[in-house]
Amino acid sequence: MSTLQRRGLMYVLSSPSGAGKTTITRALLKNNSDVTISISTTTRPRRAGEVQGQDYYFVNKDEFRDMADNGEMLERAKVFDHYYGTPRQPVEQSLSEGKDVLFDIDWQGTQQLSEMSPDDLVTVFVLPPSRSELEKRLRNRSRDTKETEEQIRGRMAKAADEMSHYSEYDYVIINTDIDDAIAKAQLILNAERIKRRRAVGLSDFVRGLKEGL
Repeated sequence: MSTLQRRGLMYVLSSPSGAGKTTITRALLKNNSDVTISISTTTRPRRAGEVQGQDYYFVNKDEFRDMADNGEMLERAKVFDHYYGTPRQPVEQSLSEGKDVLFDIDWQGTQQLSEMSPDDLVTVFVLPPSRSELEKRLRNRSRDTKETEEQIRGRMAKAADEMSHYSEYDYVIINTDIDDAIAKAQLILNAERIKRRRAVGLSDFVRGLKEGL
């Protein structure tokens, strides 16, 4: 019996802060051995305990610009005085090996990925069930992160802009219950994996079936 190979996919999860994106991402990584997470390249200084190639690929600004100019970035952005981007080579290698790559990026990065690799891309936007629930989650989290009232209000204001881009995504998950949201994210992944265009050598496989009849 022949087993078809498949090309991996780029699986983007976006959401406003506090909607549950990070929890869903961690669950998908834990539950799928053939899923990896995209590691960004950055020009910001390495912090204590961070590992090159594990937390980020740390480069200087000249190296980053060279990578961008040479088409080695799938998406990139400037945050304050530092640059962040997704290097193309490790993502392409994972996809060719049949591994799926998770992206924890915002709507702007998602737009860039859509322009660069539309056939490999699957996008999911995670929404909170209500504005009050989102604020509640942010306030509960602030007990650990020690965020100020001003920072919480800033995140709520930013959330309104981020959520306005939900219609640009393939799927929307309303995270009323985190276990249900994780299950839906997994269902999306399972369905997208068996899309016809991801099956490598499918036409040859079908030809072989027909010749055997």
